[in-house]
Amino acid sequence: MSAMISPSRLTIGGIPVSLREQVRPEDAATVRRITESSGFFSAPEIDMAVELVQARLTQGIASGYHFLFADTEAPIGESIGYGCFGPIPCTQGSFDLYWIAVHDRYRGIGLGKLLLAESEGIIRRMGGSRIYVETSSRSQYEPTRAFYTRRGYRQVALIPEFYAPGDGKIIYLKEVE
Repeated sequence: MSAMISPSRLTIGGIPVSLREQVRPEDAATVRRITESSGFFSAPEIDMAVELVQARLTQGIASGYHFLFADTEAPIGESIGYGCFGPIPCTQGSFDLYWIAVHDRYRGIGLGKLLLAESEGIIRRMGGSRIYVETSSRSQYEPTRAFYTRRGYRQVALIPEFYAPGDGKIIYLKEVE
């Protein structure tokens, strides 16, 4: 898989998809639909994901939020996954990866891997050299942690009881060239 978005169409798990970085007004509802489908995120977390889209729509690039959407082609014609990332203020080359989410119906076909690899490529082109990912320490998130570990991210911090009692924050890092 290349680290650049190709203008050509891709086929993931037999589904034709295209990638886009442009954020559209309907993407707020799209992000809500995708994050709700997972069953992982609380209502406040889903609202926060939607707020990032709204910030990008109202503030543009000054928001600091960048997106990558995976869209199916007709006849389905819907967004089925997305990534959100941005530079960390007051750092040189450090980026946060806020979200990689795939609609529940499309998990397990490699779309998350594609979104992550393409997001990393965009971050590199933007001058990024370090990508940070935060996730929960709850057992429900073990597949998420394994996903990042398999893709070269390493755990660099654990903050116990961060989100709630028994729910710490785990921070992963990947250095990219």
